[in-house]
Amino acid sequence: MRLAVWSARHPWRALAGWLAFVVLCLGVGLAMGTHNATGEDYRVGEAGRAETLAAEARLDREPVEQVLISARSGPLERTAADAAVRDLTARMRQLPEVARVEPPVRSADGGSLRVAVVMKGAEADAKDHVAPLAARTAAVQRDHPELRVAETGSPSVSVGVNTQRGQDLALSEAIALPVTLLTLLVVFGSALMAAVPLLLALTSIAAAMGLSMVVSHLQPDAGVGANIILLIGMAVGVDYTLFYLKREREERARAGGRLGAEALVELAAATSGRAIVVSGLAVIVSTATLYLATDVVFSSLATSTVIVVLAAVLSSLTALPALLVKIAQRAERRADRRAQRTGRSRPARRERAEGTGRLWRALLRPATEHPARTLCVSVLLMLALAAPALGMQLRVLNKDSHSREIPALQTYDRLTTAFPELRVQHQIVVRAPAAESSEVTSALRKLSARAHSDPLYAKGVTPLVKTSRDHRTTTMELSTPHKVSSPEAIASLDRLRRDYLPDTVGAVPGAEFAVSGDVAHDTDYLAHQDGKLPLVVGALLLLTFLVTTLVFRSVVIGLLGVALNLLSAAAAFGLVVVFFQHGLASTLFGFDTAATSAIGSRVPLFLFVILFGLSMDYQIFVVSRIREAALRGVPTREAVLHGVGASAKVVTSAAAVMVTVFAAFMFLHLAEMKQIGFSLAVAVLLDAFVIRVVILPSALTLLGRASWWPSRTMRRAQREVSVGAVP
Repeated sequence: MRLAVWSARHPWRALAGWLAFVVLCLGVGLAMGTHNATGEDYRVGEAGRAETLAAEARLDREPVEQVLISARSGPLERTAADAAVRDLTARMRQLPEVARVEPPVRSADGGSLRVAVVMKGAEADAKDHVAPLAARTAAVQRDHPELRVAETGSPSVSVGVNTQRGQDLALSEAIALPVTLLTLLVVFGSALMAAVPLLLALTSIAAAMGLSMVVSHLQPDAGVGANIILLIGMAVGVDYTLFYLKREREERARAGGRLGAEALVELAAATSGRAIVVSGLAVIVSTATLYLATDVVFSSLATSTVIVVLAAVLSSLTALPALLVKIAQRAERRADRRAQRTGRSRPARRERAEGTGRLWRALLRPATEHPARTLCVSVLLMLALAAPALGMQLRVLNKDSHSREIPALQTYDRLTTAFPELRVQHQIVVRAPAAESSEVTSALRKLSARAHSDPLYAKGVTPLVKTSRDHRTTTMELSTPHKVSSPEAIASLDRLRRDYLPDTVGAVPGAEFAVSGDVAHDTDYLAHQDGKLPLVVGALLLLTFLVTTLVFRSVVIGLLGVALNLLSAAAAFGLVVVFFQHGLASTLFGFDTAATSAIGSRVPLFLFVILFGLSMDYQIFVVSRIREAALRGVPTREAVLHGVGASAKVVTSAAAVMVTVFAAFMFLHLAEMKQIGFSLAVAVLLDAFVIRVVILPSALTLLGRASWWPSRTMRRAQREVSVGAVP
């Protein structure tokens, strides 16, 4: 921990260096900007292959905004509607972002008109250019107040979701920061000491934000980076600082005023500083397994987590020791001034030694006195909590599950009610030799005829067919009047891929075909994720075991750590199924049922990895204290009491801060963030108060000396105390 020692000896240089690093990261990041993921980055499976075939033939799906015109009450007056259409068409054609404006289409009930405005460029980039269209639509609305004129489409929905995400980020900060500060005030009883963890966490987040912008030019950001940096950064930043502050206070109490501020911080660096570094590396190693999923969203989540944890570890080794030294020196100077005023010598500053208090001894008594029974009961309780996870239903969260507070989605709901054929479009892409172009077209007509008589597909809609200039690639869009996540929409895709395409296009010599679209993309994404799941989980379990075994020189501790992490994650999954999939969150918190009908497809894998990483915080900190006592020759039972008792206050304080930060995300609009926040909050609670206080002490007490196998150093330390105890 040479860096921490140097920082303690040169506090002003360390603080200046850290602040310069934060400013540099932010400055460079803002100058470079964020490189967001493009449509190509999201391509997976057959849907991705179809999009690639279409892109190569320049037959990509065009970005389209739909302007819905309807009466505010009663029937739609034709003359007024036609005037609004002419006004809208004229205004839109003036925009350089617009390729063309389609003729108006009247709904089946005659109550609405829609005007399709086709934009230039790629569909994935359209959200960056949709603002002028929205402004023209608003102008038409002002000029025709008797009508309701509103715009929707994938570009405007994306803008609405991103705007809401930014508002959610500000809301989470507004909730998390004051509650975190209040918790720290209770822990330290000092506004100055409470401000230290919060200050370091915020500066770590600021540095990580800047670094993430830079790194996004190597690994594109999928739009979730800022949320994750705040979520994880606040948690681990405060967590690591609490661990350090706790140990510094212990060393101060043990020294009894005989050591200066620099020496005390150096002692803390040699113990908790090392644990922080190891814990941070464990979180990074665990999170890095998400890269094995080869998915832009998981890679973005992993990158954001790795960056913010690195920043938090660096701040704990530079700014934190420096701040502690300066705060201690300030206290000493104030004491000297008081002594000069009173004419008395300055008393040595003492901190109350914190041992295992009565409360924690009472809580630990079942685990240390009746370990077998306590272990069985607590494990059975966790397994009962985990049981509902067996019925977990995953779903890619999409337009159906986004918050309806977004105006573009409110318009989308009215649009798809009036024009249900716009809910889902399957894009069929066929590539064949140019000589077979007519055969391909004929086969697609046969497919369209079969679909027309099938209730899974829309009636009365002429499929749009396009052929490339070289006549090698043909696309056709087939509509389904069902919601994207509905069983009927999924069944329509399955029937298309399994039956209709092989029976028609499949008979054309040399034809290659694939299906894309929202339903296809969601289905293929789930299949891709399921295929990568064994690799990611296997790598995570192996790396967690290796890291824990190397840190504690014990295979038993390594296996125990993996088992306890699995138990904690499983219980969290069970609770998220009960609250979200079974609707308890809607009952208790009034959440939108669209956000609670299924679990977001990315939630379990992300949570599994992050929970393993965060659990390592407590695992390393608590077991390190137990191991320290055992290396001094303390018997395992007493070492467990000492280690858990000595770390109890800081673990519960850190858990309270983490739960506060994570729980704040439950009140955001994005369904996946609600589920992630809830799962992390309950997992931290279970880990801090059940795993580390009940199950871990019970298991270690039962195992006794076997807990440290095959560590020779531990065997020697335990043997020496046994020999010394012989009369």
